[in-house]
Amino acid sequence: LLLRKIKDIMLRKGACTSTAGWRASVAARTTALPSVSVWSSNTIASYATWSHVKKGPEDPILGVTIAYNKDTDSRKINLGVGAYRDDNGQPFILSSVKEAAKRVVNDPKENHEYLPIGGDPAFTQASIKLALGSDAKAVTEKRVVTAQALSGTGALRVAGDFLDRFYNRSKKIYVPTPTWANHIPLFGDAGLDVQYYRYYDKKANGIDFKGLVEDLESAPSGSIVLLHACAHNPTGQDPSTEQWEQLSSLIKKKEHFPLFDMAYQGFASGDTEKDAQAVRKFVADGHEIALAQSFAKNFGLYGERAGAVSFLTSSAEEAQAVESQLKILIRPMYSNPPKYGAKIVTTILQDAQLTKQWQSEVKGMADRIITMREKLRSGLDRAGSKHHWQHITDQIGMFCFSGLTPEQVDTMASKHHIYMTRNGRISMAGVTSKNVDYLAQAMHEVTK
Repeated sequence: LLLRKIKDIMLRKGACTSTAGWRASVAARTTALPSVSVWSSNTIASYATWSHVKKGPEDPILGVTIAYNKDTDSRKINLGVGAYRDDNGQPFILSSVKEAAKRVVNDPKENHEYLPIGGDPAFTQASIKLALGSDAKAVTEKRVVTAQALSGTGALRVAGDFLDRFYNRSKKIYVPTPTWANHIPLFGDAGLDVQYYRYYDKKANGIDFKGLVEDLESAPSGSIVLLHACAHNPTGQDPSTEQWEQLSSLIKKKEHFPLFDMAYQGFASGDTEKDAQAVRKFVADGHEIALAQSFAKNFGLYGERAGAVSFLTSSAEEAQAVESQLKILIRPMYSNPPKYGAKIVTTILQDAQLTKQWQSEVKGMADRIITMREKLRSGLDRAGSKHHWQHITDQIGMFCFSGLTPEQVDTMASKHHIYMTRNGRISMAGVTSKNVDYLAQAMHEVTK
């Protein structure tokens, strides 16, 4: 193809008048070049701009859905993606969200203008008050900086980039083992050095609190520590109130910097106040935390990318400086955040009646998942399983860390058409009253 193009150009420009002349001209000009046969394969291929780019692996979570979609069996179940489904297995739009969306669309004052770099001020205020409490001292003293972000992932990335640029005590960030898979490349790409602390004891199907404390004790002072505010992903195991108190004391003693990932407020226990207690405890104890919030799960706004990133500072003056640098960081990253989802959240949280309705609906979603945990555990007992499955009901939130091995997960997919990530994480949102017994029977068969 390349030689044919060269020939056409030379004929048009009169460099040769015939095919024979063209061949002679090419031969005279390319004595130092490889033969035509080589040009037609290896040499031309070497000029391909992206030939060095290797195909990457599929996302481990989204890859589950790809495999599920290819399966034609009517019994198939998708337990991979962390998005809530109703008891019919369908996406669920909250009534409070529908009403808020209607108000936003019908508001004659609304438009499609850009938001400020830091987002909608009404949204950021509503977000931080939801997390810290409406009368939080840090908020009234204007010591908290909150910027709107692209859901939880975007909030974490902004926090990571900011810490890499300005946190001068350490570039090491300690994340739990296991943690949400995206934490690791996210913080790595932000320039931080990702390290790990023990969190889950597979044999006991519970928190390895002793190992957790030992690892944070031995971490260099001033390290960044990532903490899941509630409904730990993927294990569903949260520290107790007493353990959170110990962690707060330890992290303060070691002068570590706590970064909270708060993706499930209200979705864990069904109570937004209860699910915020760990974050509020750390603030009350004097920690200057960073906080990433997502409104995907608790508002069902997965595709609207509504989130917030906050930094707690020591003074209003310090907060102004941090805010200015956050804007400088965000501007070349995504310029400013999307408007629609944030407007929906703000409309709900600024209206007492809508807030009450939303809290009731969040509790309803949490309660359905709790019920499915109970039915799954009882289904395993009825199936005749001799294993202890108490961890299924001890865990909280969207995910169940089942204890299934990668090989057992593979068998679940190939034999029973049930799909989940290979670490055995089950998205309980995909479990319904119609498929829970089939799931229990399949889990029993692969664990006999």
